[in-house]
Amino acid sequence: MAVLCAALLAAGLTAGLATATLARAQAQPGAAPGSFDFFVLALSWSPSFCEANAERTSQSMQCAGDRPFAFVVHGLWPQRTRGFPEYCQVPPPYLDRSVINGMLDIMPAPGLVRHQWAKHGTCSDARSPRSYFEQVRQARAKIRIPREFEALAEPKTVTPDEVEEAFVRANPGLGRDMVAVQCDQRRLREVRICIGRDMNFTACEEIDRRACRAQRLVMPPVRSGRS
Repeated sequence: MAVLCAALLAAGLTAGLATATLARAQAQPGAAPGSFDFFVLALSWSPSFCEANAERTSQSMQCAGDRPFAFVVHGLWPQRTRGFPEYCQVPPPYLDRSVINGMLDIMPAPGLVRHQWAKHGTCSDARSPRSYFEQVRQARAKIRIPREFEALAEPKTVTPDEVEEAFVRANPGLGRDMVAVQCDQRRLREVRICIGRDMNFTACEEIDRRACRAQRLVMPPVRSGRS
């Protein structure tokens, strides 16, 4: 049994290192702003994030504030057919506090907003931070969250295929080759949707190829809010 556990641990570490190496190979820091093919809108399942990071985030707005969160925007990422640009302007142009505050309803962490601007927004075709976050809001407004995920009061067990299919049914024009589910070892982590520069859904082979391969996933419930 000990030998089996050691083998599984080694396999997990190897897979993790391979994933990290792949991510580094795909990242293209310092590219010219606007040099990309499409966007990836990443929608994070907030209860999974809060459960996985309970100690570090227990007092955060996202995980302990008055408002309960379900799917939130992780980011809108310029993407190439192969790889992706990042940190295209170092240091990044100034991000006004009013812009940060204006995004907290869908990106409920100031640090997240700042990080997404520095890493991804600087690579977009937006003329300013404000116009980039207008693109983020436009992309998010395009997506209808499936009804079965809107008010999850109990843990829900799903498959990646079920989640993808639910988003496809809820969003006319979205195909299975345009959406990918991401997970950790047991939880649904996020749904990634590919959107063209014209803000229409688009196929994205590389994103789909890196999707979660788990058989079953848990969606922790949305916590109760405070009045």
